Amino acid sequence: MPRVRRRTRTAALAAALALMTTGAIVMSPGAVAGVTSLEVAPAASDLYVDPTTQAHAAWEAASGTDKDLLAKIALTPQAYWVGDWADADQTRQQVADYTGRAAAAGQTGILTVYAIPGRDCGNHSGGGVPESEYARWVDTVASGIVGSPVVVLEPDALAQLGDCDGQGDRVGYLRYAAASLADAGARVYIDAGHSGWLSASEAARRLQLIGFTDAVGFALNTSNYQTTADTQAYAEQVSAQVGGRPYVIDTSRNGNGSNGEWCNPRGRALGEQPRFVDDATGLDALLWVKLPGESDGACNGGPAAGQWWQEIALELAANAHW
Repeated sequence: MPRVRRRTRTAALAAALALMTTGAIVMSPGAVAGVTSLEVAPAASDLYVDPTTQAHAAWEAASGTDKDLLAKIALTPQAYWVGDWADADQTRQQVADYTGRAAAAGQTGILTVYAIPGRDCGNHSGGGVPESEYARWVDTVASGIVGSPVVVLEPDALAQLGDCDGQGDRVGYLRYAAASLADAGARVYIDAGHSGWLSASEAARRLQLIGFTDAVGFALNTSNYQTTADTQAYAEQVSAQVGGRPYVIDTSRNGNGSNGEWCNPRGRALGEQPRFVDDATGLDALLWVKLPGESDGACNGGPAAGQWWQEIALELAANAHW
C-alpha cells in the first residue's frame, strides 16, 4: 500500500476527532475506531499524563533537588500497562478508567498489553494468562477501551517466538489480540523487539506472520536502551520489508544508549520526550512505553520487576540531556 503524506493523515484524524467530540458524525468501519490502514494517523494532540503512576506519587512525596529530578519522569506521558496481575474484569475497569480520563482530557492514552501465555519465557517478567483464557481476557480488556488509544501489543512476544515451551499458538494469539483491540478503537502496534535482537529481515518475517489486517504498524525498543538513531535506522529497514508500515519507538531510557545490559543497567539516561511525529519517515511517534524508575527485575541491585526504585529513577533523570 502506498504511503500517504503523514501531514494529510494527521489532519484527517484531527478533523474526525473534533467531529466525534461534538457527536456530529457516526463512525464507519475503518474511519477512526479500529484504524486498519495508513490512511489516518493520531491527531497531534498531547499525550496523556497519568497522575496515578508510581513516579507521580514519588514526585509528590519528594522535596528539593529530588523533586525537580522526579518531575522529569512524573510529568511526562507514559504507557499504562495491563496484564495478568489483576483478573480480566478488574483490568477492564482499569482500562476504562485510564482511557476514559485520557479521552475526557482530549488527549491520547498509551496502553501496553502484556499478558501473552508464556510471557518472558519465565524470566523476571514471567507469567501471562493461561492459553485457554487469552482470547477471553483480551476481549474483556478491549471492552473497556474509551476513545482511540495507542496500544503496544505484547512486548517481547514476537522476538521470543519459539524460544521456550508454553507459548501455545502465539502467532494466533497476537492476530486475535490485534483484531479485538483494533475493533474496540485502539491503534495497535505489534512489538518486535529492538535493533540489537533480531535482524531486520527476521523481524519483518515474524511481523508478516501476524500481518497488518488490524494492526497499524510495529513497536521497537520497548523497555530497552538502544539509541533513537540506531532504532530508527533499523525500523526503516523493517518497514521497507512490511509494506511501508509505520512504527513507534520507546525512548524512555535510551538517552545514553545501551551498554549491552538489559536488566537495570547503570549509567543510563532518560531519552527524548514523547511526541507524535509528522515527517517523511515511517516514524509515527516517540513514546515512553517503559515507565522509568520501575525495575526491570531483581538484578543489578533492583527490586522485583515493576516495583518503584527511586535510586535508579533519580539516576536516569540526572543523566538526561534535557
